[in-house]
Amino acid sequence: MPEKIENIYYPLPAKVTNIIDETPTIKTYRFKLNEPFTFRAGQFVQLTVPNYGEAPFTPSSKPGTSDELEITILNAGRLTEILHNKTIEGDTLGIRGPFGKGYPMDKFKGHNVLVVGGGVGLAPLRSGLYSLFENVDELKRISIKYGARSPNDQVFRYQYEEWSKMPKTDLSLAIDVPYPGWSGTVGVVTVLLDNLDIDIPNTYVVSCGPEIMLKFVTYKLLDLGFKPEQIYLSMNRRMSCGLGLCHRCNIGPYYLCKDGPDMCYAKIKDYPNVFS
Repeated sequence: MPEKIENIYYPLPAKVTNIIDETPTIKTYRFKLNEPFTFRAGQFVQLTVPNYGEAPFTPSSKPGTSDELEITILNAGRLTEILHNKTIEGDTLGIRGPFGKGYPMDKFKGHNVLVVGGGVGLAPLRSGLYSLFENVDELKRISIKYGARSPNDQVFRYQYEEWSKMPKTDLSLAIDVPYPGWSGTVGVVTVLLDNLDIDIPNTYVVSCGPEIMLKFVTYKLLDLGFKPEQIYLSMNRRMSCGLGLCHRCNIGPYYLCKDGPDMCYAKIKDYPNVFS
C-alpha cells in the first residue's frame, strides 16, 4: 500500500448535521467528518464553502480527537453571509487544518485562569474552557467574565448555569446598556474587572473579542497590576492562508496564523500594529 500523503491544502469533507441559532447574527454549525480530526484548544481551522471560498475560524467544541466539530460564526462578511443564508443541514463543506499553536494549557497548571470574552469572542474561549474544566484539579480557580451588547447577543446562554456550577469556577456577565428585565451588571466587559477578587500575581488571563475590546481589556489589566507575560490575547485578524505564506497577519515578526492566534502580550506589546 502506498504511504498516505497529507495535503495541507486539501479540505476534509465535513457534513453539516446541526445549525444552532445562538443570536440573531451568530450561529453554531455542527459538522460530521469522514475521519477523526484532532485539534488543541485555541487552534483554528479553515472552513471551505464550495464555490465561494474559505475563511479561518476557531472551533468552539471540545478539543481533542473526534469526528465531530463545532464552529460558531458571526454574520460579518461575504462568506459568513453565505453560510448564514444558504447553508443548511445536510450540506457538505470542508475543514482544513488545524493551524496555530493554541492556548498554553500546561503553563496554567497551578494558577488561576481569568477568561475575558466579548460577543462572539466567547466561541474560541469555549474550547479553552472545556480544557480547563477537564483539568480543574490542576488549577486554583477559573474566573469567567463575559460581556455582550444585550441578553439577546449572548452566545451559549444554555450553558451558563452549568459553567457557574463547575468546581472552582465563577461566572460574571455584563451587557453594554440597560435592557428590560436585566438585573445584572451594565457596562462594557471591563467593568467586570473592577474590584477583581483574584490573586493577580498567580493568575494568567486569556481574552478574546473585538479588537477594540482586547485593547481596553489589556490596558485595564495592566492598570490592575498584571504583567504582560500573564496576558494572552486571542487574535484572528487578517488571517488568510493559515501557513504564514500570504504575510497578511503579522504583528512585528510574528504571524498570528503560525505563532498564535493566541499571543502573549509580552511578545507583541512593543510593535505599533498590535491593536490595529
